[in-house]
Order: sequence, then C-alpha cells, then structure tokens
Amino acid sequence: MDKELLKTIPNKDAYRDYRVHIEIPEFTCLCPDRPDQPDFAEITITYIPDRSLIELKSLKYYMVAYRDKEIYHEAATNRILNDLVEVLQPRHITVKGDWNIRGGIKTIVEVEHP
Repeated sequence: MDKELLKTIPNKDAYRDYRVHIEIPEFTCLCPDRPDQPDFAEITITYIPDRSLIELKSLKYYMVAYRDKEIYHEAATNRILNDLVEVLQPRHITVKGDWNIRGGIKTIVEVEHP
C-alpha cells in the first residue's frame, strides 16, 4: 500500500508515555491464491507515541487502499506495522490482525516493534 497516504500530527504530550489503541473492524484485502475471494480481518493497532500521532482520517484511507490488494495475512499485518513504524517512529507499537475463518482455519497475526 501507499504509505504516503499516512499523515501525522504533533504529539503535544510527548513527554509522557501513554498508549493509543485503534480498532479497525472492517479491514479487507484479496486472497492471493483466489483473488476473486476477499479476506476480512479486525486490525488492532496499539502504540506508545513519541513526537507524532497518526491522523485517523489518513489511516482510514490507507486501510481502505488494501481492499483491492492481493496479499497474505502475515504480509499484510507486517506491512501495516512497517509503514506505521516508518511514518510514526513510535516508542513501541503492536499490530494485530484477527483474520476471519476461511476453510475452517482462523489466523491471528501479531507483530510488534521494537
């Protein structure tokens, strides 16, 4: 996805550690093996910001851009983390992809930095 869609705003409370918890319950992308079949997930982002906060509208547009992208569960979750780390440079961040059941298998992918 285009990480250029992600915008930040200044964190006026950067002197303090606090957690920001974001839930995206309607994430969709396409299955690479069956591109006519969508994959659905709830993406949860929890981070301790440093100097920047994610601007939520830009995050929404970034997430929606995955809708037509063929990508595996693990790759999508890791890419979201990588893009957010590059843009935000947070003190800590965790991204969790809770993927809907497909073919009788449920996948949960959780990645963190550092």
